[in-house]
Amino acid sequence: MVITYKQSGVDIQANTRWIDEIRSAVQSTYGPRVPRQKHGGFAGFFRLDYDDSLFRRNYRRPLLVGCADGVGTKVLIAIAMNRLSTIGIDLVAMNVNDLITCGAEPLFFLDYLAVNKLDPVGLKDVIEGIAAGCREAECALLGGETAEMPDLYREGEFDLAGFSVGVVEYGRVIDGSRITPGDVVIALPSSGVHSNGYSLVRRLVSQSKYAWDDSPDELRETLGEALLRPTRIYVSAVQAVLHAYPVKRVITGMAHITGGGLEENIARILPDKCDAVLKKSSIKPPAVFEFLRRLGTTRAEMFKVFNMGVGYVFFVRPTYAPGVARVLCRAGEKPFELGRVRRGSGRVRFS
Repeated sequence: MVITYKQSGVDIQANTRWIDEIRSAVQSTYGPRVPRQKHGGFAGFFRLDYDDSLFRRNYRRPLLVGCADGVGTKVLIAIAMNRLSTIGIDLVAMNVNDLITCGAEPLFFLDYLAVNKLDPVGLKDVIEGIAAGCREAECALLGGETAEMPDLYREGEFDLAGFSVGVVEYGRVIDGSRITPGDVVIALPSSGVHSNGYSLVRRLVSQSKYAWDDSPDELRETLGEALLRPTRIYVSAVQAVLHAYPVKRVITGMAHITGGGLEENIARILPDKCDAVLKKSSIKPPAVFEFLRRLGTTRAEMFKVFNMGVGYVFFVRPTYAPGVARVLCRAGEKPFELGRVRRGSGRVRFS
């Protein structure tokens, strides 16, 4: 008896159809720095420098920056609700928001999609979401990998990971080392839970009376919709600030608030002799957080796990804080002062 690859669970022809199915979504992310190349090739190309006067970007001492991340168990809610159009935006956001914290410009993105069985039509929404995220982040979706693995994933299940590459001028790296007492902490709001803490979210919901398509009064939408709201992409806001101050280095640190919440993520960039003193009264968590608390956890635990309504923070020299806030407002953001830097020992404290 002859056993074929398709009989073992992998359909090579489906992969060929899949590559053709996602062509337009991928190519919609190409800008002038992506040279002409064959779709479905072994690798993608990107021009670091570009001499055309309209798109000029030339680096003297470029540093490449790389990030890898996924969306965790949030993907299980997307599968349960059969709403796959936003999970790709989450994937891009989780990568590029990390990348820009050092002052880098996102260049390109690649995805890894692992599935039980490749369904070119059903999974197209995922890739179109990734492409939408890349367009918002102004980076090119150069390619990726789709792996059909029926022995690892149950029917209908899949997992996502992503990889982003950016560039920053050597002398313009922002790493938190210049944070000093007196600096102002300016925050940007999140859209909700974003893409961290979903193991806790799912545990809380599983032991409650609610289903994903229920509409609790305080949410004014279904629970699934509230939890699938995509992670915000902060690239345009950060680039607006950096472009507004091309010479002065007014930003001393930046942090993307993900798993571990404000305390853990801000502590990652604080110098040893500085504390960030944050005003809890300035934080206004979206309604979904209070709803989750009522399902069986504490506010203290939630501050350890979730962003609690704060998606991204800037550390700014005090003289320039009002100007940075104005730039962010013009970029369509709603910035607010979250706290100040004081002398300390590298801790995050709440007042």
